[in-house]
Amino acid sequence: MLSHDTTAKLRSLVEQACGVNTGTTTEKHLKPLSFASVVIVSKESKSDRPEEVFAYAAGRPKLLSGNATDVDAKNSIYWMASFTKLVTAIACMQLVEQGKLALDDADQVERLCPELRDVKYLADDGTLEQKSGRITLRMLLTHTAGFGYTFTNEKLRDWVGNRNPPISPARQQFWNQPLVNQPGAKFEYGISLDWAGFLVERVTGTRLDEYMQRYIFEPLDIKDMSFFPDGDMKSRVLAMEQRLPDGHLKARGHAWKYALHVQDHNKPDTVRSGGAGLFGSPREYAKILAMLLNNGVSTTTGKQNPNYARQYVPAAEPELVYPSDGYYGLAPPQMPQGWGLSFMISPSVTGRSDNTAHWSGMSNMFWWCDREKGVAGIVASQVLPFADPEVGKLWAKVEAAVYEKTGKL
Repeated sequence: MLSHDTTAKLRSLVEQACGVNTGTTTEKHLKPLSFASVVIVSKESKSDRPEEVFAYAAGRPKLLSGNATDVDAKNSIYWMASFTKLVTAIACMQLVEQGKLALDDADQVERLCPELRDVKYLADDGTLEQKSGRITLRMLLTHTAGFGYTFTNEKLRDWVGNRNPPISPARQQFWNQPLVNQPGAKFEYGISLDWAGFLVERVTGTRLDEYMQRYIFEPLDIKDMSFFPDGDMKSRVLAMEQRLPDGHLKARGHAWKYALHVQDHNKPDTVRSGGAGLFGSPREYAKILAMLLNNGVSTTTGKQNPNYARQYVPAAEPELVYPSDGYYGLAPPQMPQGWGLSFMISPSVTGRSDNTAHWSGMSNMFWWCDREKGVAGIVASQVLPFADPEVGKLWAKVEAAVYEKTGKL
């Protein structure tokens, strides 16, 4: 369990980041966050079951509906963005264990998703060429299939920008984008996990949300998690903000608004984005991290999830190891980082172990899961653009505070 002093420090850190009670502690030109929430799960020893030991939110969040003034951010609904990727990977690995999917079978991938057989490679001059290799599930899970994102790849951005009219991500056609690299050639963060989700749907004949609900959320007793929040869940969706170049924050339209306005999400071509589509509560998502800490067993229902949770997943390819100025700035200088099956594996100056898994979401949400030291956590907000300095500082300080006293829990 966290000590009283650590709990008090964590509360103070969240409040400071939001400018509550303690005044502004941000960089001079940056305004404090409107709100933030933090959840920590841990276990005392290898024989103990992980449990929530800290959940706290500060600030003045607003609901997207605008209906409430006193909002509890720690129990509200966030756009989870790329937090979705871990859940999709768990679904894939369940099916790998059952023999229904294979990590390295390109024939199977092309049979289930013929689009991946026919997908073209986008050359630097903007022309489409035949791809030189074949795509496997392992490539999709490790972001080496060749897909990119428009917000990180300029040639893909330009290619998509020239489509007229623009296509909504609610439709399958949106995801039929060309490759920006040849299959297996290099790491490129992109829509690969969305295609992994399509594989899950096609091999099972089940919508991705229905599969996740039956085989992941229900066994873990997760209530608030959905691609299409409605009813009470939709009423608790938080509004998003944009940090302007001058450091101020202002309200903005929701970045994943299509999912909140789909009238009939059972239409055949309506997409469940396995890479970025989930909405949910950080406290509920933490149950997934607790399961990973607990050798794949739910701490509430006792049900078993994939066996891969019992072991460290190494970086998939040596060429995917890169120095600390890459995706994770808290890694010690020149300490290698690697990509596992849907998450980053990095040490940190905060005290986490070398094989700690972590990742983030575009809405400035961050999770880490340290199986060696028995602790996992989430730092959550709803602000763009990604890598907001104030959220990043809060994440670093929260991790450091958790490990500060004893180095482990």
